[in-house]
Amino acid sequence: MRATAVLLAGCLLSTAATAQTSDANILTYAGPDRTERLIEGAKKEGELTYYSAMIVNQALRPLTAAFQAKYPFIKIGYWRADSEEIETKIAAEIRANNPVGDVIEGTGIGELAVHAGLAQPIVSPELGAVPQKFRDPNRLWVPTRMSYFAMAYNTRLIAAGAQPKTYDDLLDEKWRGKMAWPLLSAIGAPLFVTNLRLAWSDEKAMAYLHRLRAQNIVNFGAGNPRTLVDRVIAGEYPIALQIFAHHPLISAAKGAPVTTQLLAPVASSAGTLVVPKGSRHPYSAALLMDFLLSKEGQRILAAAEYLPVRPDVEPLAQIAPIVPSRAGVAENFISPEKLNTYTESSARIVEDLFR
Repeated sequence: MRATAVLLAGCLLSTAATAQTSDANILTYAGPDRTERLIEGAKKEGELTYYSAMIVNQALRPLTAAFQAKYPFIKIGYWRADSEEIETKIAAEIRANNPVGDVIEGTGIGELAVHAGLAQPIVSPELGAVPQKFRDPNRLWVPTRMSYFAMAYNTRLIAAGAQPKTYDDLLDEKWRGKMAWPLLSAIGAPLFVTNLRLAWSDEKAMAYLHRLRAQNIVNFGAGNPRTLVDRVIAGEYPIALQIFAHHPLISAAKGAPVTTQLLAPVASSAGTLVVPKGSRHPYSAALLMDFLLSKEGQRILAAAEYLPVRPDVEPLAQIAPIVPSRAGVAENFISPEKLNTYTESSARIVEDLFR
């Protein structure tokens, strides 16, 4: 009897250990029955919490509604905030051993979470449709949407064809005091600097930036890059540097006097998804990751005026021209790791030369 009890206890421990291992590894499981196993586990979990920096009405609601319709046995809740706020919240949850967010996603969240040691390895079969250069070799994040950065200009103040078309054109003295860039953002002026450092080398980039300094670029410190585009539309600044390239085209389609000029190389980055350590609903988290990367999920993002990370999903026609590969313009993808490595030193260069 005792031997039977010991054997039974051993079996139970073995089963528990197997289940625990399965739960821990499901985020990187790539077997042919992946989806079936995820669904089976997600039905037991029954819920999922999603932290995202996407706009609620524009993207978060249609995405979560479609996911809920596909997997009605998962009750999904979301919280929207900026990437820095999301990282702070999830770090506090992990320190308190009370993780609430199962999936976190946003522009810049990848480098923040990885740098803070908050991310765990993840794999999705949908990554096969994503170009290799946009993937994480360490498998700690996956890309969900693209961002391209460019110059905006007011078409009433600058005639078509007369706008700067290259970085060297920005040095023309006729543009002195007529340009602004977002200052208080890692993807603003610091990313402008990082892009040139990576594309040209530090030496060439610094020589150029010392010349650009004489142009008296306005350091726009209020709001986000979208706010700066609105100021260009209002005619406050003829030119804005380092803004999201699709924003002027969205406004132009509504009649605003603004458009985009790509400067080669175009800096690009990806919105990234991370599953934090200690996620209590890993099966549901993996299903959401796969859904966001699928054609269905990417089409929802495209309809919400975001730029898909999958080349086989078309962006909206009105913003498609700013995709560098479509425009025939060189692109410099700046990964979360490179952003983390360069942003602080690039911010110091901005501080030293332009403030």
